[in-house]
Amino acid sequence: MCGLTGHWPATKILSAEAAEQIGRQMAEAIRHRGPDDSGAWVGTDGLCLAHRRLSIIDLSSGGHQPMHSHGGRYSIVFNGEVYNYLQLRRELETTCGTIDWRSHSDTEVLLQAIDRWGVAAALPKLNGMFAFALWDAQEKAFYLARDRFGEKPLYYGYAGNSFVFGSELKALYAHPEWTGELDLDAIADFLRLCYIPAPRSIFRNVRKLMPGCWLKVTSADAAAKAWPESRSYWSARSVALDGIADPVQGSETELIDETERQLRTAVGLRMVTDVPLGAFLSGGIDSSLVAAMMQVQSSRPVKTFSIGVYDGRFDEARHAAEVARHLGAEHTELYVSDRDALDIIPRLPALYDEPFADSSQIPTFLVSRMARDHVTVALTGDSGDELFGGYNRHTWVPRIWNLACRCPPSIRMKVAAFLIRWTPAELDAGFARLQRFLPQQLQARTVGDKLHKLAGILGAVRPNDIYTDLVSATRRQASFMMHPASGTSDETLFPVQPKMGLEQWMMLCDTQNYMPDDILTKVDRASMGVSLEARVPFLDPNLYAWAWRLPMSMKIRDGRGKQVLRQVLYRHVPPSLIDRPKAGFGIPMDELLRGPLREWADCTLTVQKLNQQGVLNSVAVRELFECHMSGKSNNAYLLWNTLVLTDWIDAYRNKINL
Repeated sequence: MCGLTGHWPATKILSAEAAEQIGRQMAEAIRHRGPDDSGAWVGTDGLCLAHRRLSIIDLSSGGHQPMHSHGGRYSIVFNGEVYNYLQLRRELETTCGTIDWRSHSDTEVLLQAIDRWGVAAALPKLNGMFAFALWDAQEKAFYLARDRFGEKPLYYGYAGNSFVFGSELKALYAHPEWTGELDLDAIADFLRLCYIPAPRSIFRNVRKLMPGCWLKVTSADAAAKAWPESRSYWSARSVALDGIADPVQGSETELIDETERQLRTAVGLRMVTDVPLGAFLSGGIDSSLVAAMMQVQSSRPVKTFSIGVYDGRFDEARHAAEVARHLGAEHTELYVSDRDALDIIPRLPALYDEPFADSSQIPTFLVSRMARDHVTVALTGDSGDELFGGYNRHTWVPRIWNLACRCPPSIRMKVAAFLIRWTPAELDAGFARLQRFLPQQLQARTVGDKLHKLAGILGAVRPNDIYTDLVSATRRQASFMMHPASGTSDETLFPVQPKMGLEQWMMLCDTQNYMPDDILTKVDRASMGVSLEARVPFLDPNLYAWAWRLPMSMKIRDGRGKQVLRQVLYRHVPPSLIDRPKAGFGIPMDELLRGPLREWADCTLTVQKLNQQGVLNSVAVRELFECHMSGKSNNAYLLWNTLVLTDWIDAYRNKINL
């Protein structure tokens, strides 16, 4: 796990010393991604590759980067891990004869694979999370590549007359010719989704490489400031369609057995490390499964880590502790206060580089910081929801549509008007009085928010519209902006897939959008901000392919998702420790904004500051603020977006902590 960056001056030839110095200062900006070692190299064509290393596999100097192939044709800077590098090493030795290995690192195996098979042929063989930049001295060409799911980030674009790239935007900021023009369409996307979807970035002159893609840059491309065409070597959609077309056969027990085998293999691959290892544990299905699969493959208690909050709607720390106790894990937990959230907020612009407003970013950073005191690598339970139908919307949308489509639009509108007669807090209070009389499967948290969300989507004309509303903080993002901007269309973000059922379509949309640009971004920046490597076993490509071959009944059944994962977990943890309403790894942002964060929010969203920045409509934002603070509506998501954006613009323009 590391940080990479570099630049290629297109029209102005720098001395090797000057080019290397620029590369080193760009790498220094992402020192947190790799505190153990650094390096920079300048080729004869002026390209500079720079690197910061977090030593995970082969802690010796043999893993130093930039690294060069044995014949000298290729030079690489690499971020991430290739989990199957030992298998690839054996395959290279079998097919290519004796190789004079210089290290035990996965980077050297990757270089040898590219040297023998070429970039296009080597990439599909990799099982890992990675981003890399590669120079081919023979072709005089430069390559960028990113892993299948987008676990590792990779930005590229132009600073003055130079092609620049890096693991984080702050590396690009360090280039002496850097100027960044805000992309208003990206801001519109952010206000709607809470993140900026790839390939956009917050700047017009920078893009994100899409997951599962690579691109080739020539000196002519760089000189013309052209956007090189990216090529896909793997497609989440194609694998999903292949799985639907070739469903697995077997009894339910056999399918559960194979799912457990796949999970155990995926976790086992990600346990290979030369440094201390642990796991995040929320007490939910996914993280508990990962911890269980680790424990059955470990000769000592697995180290697990959890963050707790004092709001019962969101706290799962007590459940995590019970699961850890049952598994025999060595568990560490930390309860965080409102003060802890306040202390982290000023760090968010520097931590995330561009506006990012998933409020669970705060506890994710806190659990990463706590874990880093004990381990260097942590496995997470992320992405189980996308693969196995675990989000509430995967079961809600079909239910809502089945009811809504039977009612005339006029009646739906009356129901919506009835629901919003009460504030979310009033609905929560009323429902709380009923909870004790309801069976467990009908109990829920934050009911008021969900009913207000339901009121907002009752006008849908097709089920896809319900989904797009549920994943949006607002559909009126343009009304909160000072200048016109449209953002990315639904057709681009959520294209229709005729060969998929509704639930399958939603799961694929989540895999291609929400997962890489929200969940994986959150985990990468929070963990790497404290020099911790986070690994995601559910994103093993073999497990992903297997999940799409499973029948939907093994994922969603009786209104509950992740059916097959539950059955696997029940073999290791009693159902009584697992079966409860889904809480998610969040914080009570609605109440924090009305309480401890109110003064900060009020000072951040002043009319004067908003007008001075010239991005957000101060009248609309202040109205949003007042409605939330009065309790008339819960605008926590959208309000948090405006706060994060305003704070980020201030930090970027003043270069504070950047």
